[in-house]
Amino acid sequence: MCGISGFFNFNTSTDNKINTLRQMLTRIKHRGPDESGIYVSNTIGLGSVRLSIVDLATGTMPLSNSDDSLWIVFNGEIFNHIELREELLAKNHSFKTHSDTEVIVHLYEEYGPEFLSKLNGQFAIAIWDKNKQELFLARDRVGIRPIFYTTINDTFVFASEIKSFLEFPEFNPKISAKALSEYFTLWTTLSSNTVFDNVFELPPGSYMTINAQSKTIKTYWELPITKPNAYQFNTVEEASEAFESIFTDAVKLRLRADVQVAAYLSGGLDSSITTSYIKKILPDNLRTFSIGFTEKDFDESSFQNIARDYFNTQHSSITCGPKDISDNFKDVVWHSEAPLLRTAPTPMGILAKSVHDHNIKVVITGEGADELFGGYNIFKETKIKHFWAKDPQSKYRPLLLKKLYPYIPQISKANNTVLKMFFGYKLNETESPIYSHLLRWNNTSRLTNFLSKDYKDAIHNYNPIAEIEKQLETKLKDYDYLTKAQWIELNFFMSKYLLSSQGDRMAMANSIEGRYPFLDHRIIEFSMKLNPDLKLNGLNEKYLLKKIMKGRLPESILNRSKQAYRAPIQSAFFSEDMPPYLNTMLSEEKITEFGIFNTAYVNQLKKKMELNKQVSEIDNMAITAILSTQILYDLFINKTIPELQENDLVVLNKTIID
Repeated sequence: MCGISGFFNFNTSTDNKINTLRQMLTRIKHRGPDESGIYVSNTIGLGSVRLSIVDLATGTMPLSNSDDSLWIVFNGEIFNHIELREELLAKNHSFKTHSDTEVIVHLYEEYGPEFLSKLNGQFAIAIWDKNKQELFLARDRVGIRPIFYTTINDTFVFASEIKSFLEFPEFNPKISAKALSEYFTLWTTLSSNTVFDNVFELPPGSYMTINAQSKTIKTYWELPITKPNAYQFNTVEEASEAFESIFTDAVKLRLRADVQVAAYLSGGLDSSITTSYIKKILPDNLRTFSIGFTEKDFDESSFQNIARDYFNTQHSSITCGPKDISDNFKDVVWHSEAPLLRTAPTPMGILAKSVHDHNIKVVITGEGADELFGGYNIFKETKIKHFWAKDPQSKYRPLLLKKLYPYIPQISKANNTVLKMFFGYKLNETESPIYSHLLRWNNTSRLTNFLSKDYKDAIHNYNPIAEIEKQLETKLKDYDYLTKAQWIELNFFMSKYLLSSQGDRMAMANSIEGRYPFLDHRIIEFSMKLNPDLKLNGLNEKYLLKKIMKGRLPESILNRSKQAYRAPIQSAFFSEDMPPYLNTMLSEEKITEFGIFNTAYVNQLKKKMELNKQVSEIDNMAITAILSTQILYDLFINKTIPELQENDLVVLNKTIID
């Protein structure tokens, strides 16, 4: 795992190119603390910081093909690189290393961009073609690994993280009002935009080519979805056999490494499944890690202990309290590089640090299972609302919703009238392609009320919900309710929020590589061919997985009630232990100075939370969104980060000047 940075058409001296690349890489050296290297020529600069996991001795980047006409820097892992190497050897390619990086550059030489369909992995790739004078960038199918780009004075600049751009001359980012409107409604942006104007993210499943004449983006993979009556798997028996074969191989591939591979063990179904398969393949000495909470409403330690004892792993656990969250929140925002609506990424960062402190570089986790196999409450909620919409006056149908959110008192203790008022929003619009998310997004959009007059004026004619509904009207037409909801979760929430803020960013902030067997593209494609009843059977989520794992997991884990992963907010941000920096960011002075939020509204919210006056989920989201955006502004716009000193800079283990 690594971090990459580079630029195209930077008209300056070679020394300045080298110094600029070195500084850009230093900002992301947490992604690759083991070694670094650069390649520069008149036209291009490529840089890499490396977390060495495969081919520790000879895999230093940048790497080239045999005649040095192609040069590559690469962030990620290609899990099937051994098989692909054999294919290339049969075509008379020769190799200087045993790394997956060199396999990629030879694949590109042999097949061009079509090689991407051969990869099983998680990756962000940059290849320079000297003969064509063309830069090629590519990203994995679901966006596990990030790659951002911008244009600064006619120079195309790219990097694994936006903070790298802070070291490029004359990069002066600006917060986008439109992007904030989308974050404060959809939790992320609709397109390839980021929270900063003129900074973009290469979409998952796509590649870009850049030369002196043009810049083009093409899609090589999209989430496959199946219409009713075309499902390939309709029974537990046939689906179980297919899953067993694919998932076993997905786990086996992700155990490939020249360093020790560990696993997260959260006490939930997903991590228990991955651990079960790992133990089947490698029975001995598995290291597992978990995090619990001092506040019992968030804690799953009892289930983690059950899983630990059942699998007999070498287990390490840590406990997170509200002060841990507030103490680490600024760093979390720095690494997330986007507004956050909840504090859940923070404990994941703390957990990754624990893994790092145990000298582990790779962990396998269960991300993706909820999205692919119907695990989220939003899927159940949609099913109930479809049922309720058939008899909107029913007194009893809305009561089913109380079962979904036992951790939200305003819902679990609500009467029929309150449930109808809350969940009845656009109840009858069941044909909407975004029916499943209308209520969530409408509620979240209330966060935009906290924006200042200037920011509200900038977005007064823009409605992200209407925009996404228009975009998906044709694309999701005639699909079942669950497929529509899954498409939205996988393409927006998982890829652009969850994998970013809780996945790549928190792990790589601590030089840890996460691997996700459920996000093997074969598992994704398999899951989208399943009859929806095999995912959500009645209100029994992840039905197929539970059937497959019967007798292979403790019953207490297999049949436990779904518990959403959450972390404290109010107790973290409103206590005597709150770090002074966070208080400063919420001060009237800073709110006014930055100009993003309405000072009076923020003060009202602060007082409400300090007095603990019926604080709602929206209140918690609002304070997290406001605080994280203020921190973003301070770090990236005010540039309050320390300037790099000579002794901070990465040591270049490899410098190629062409």
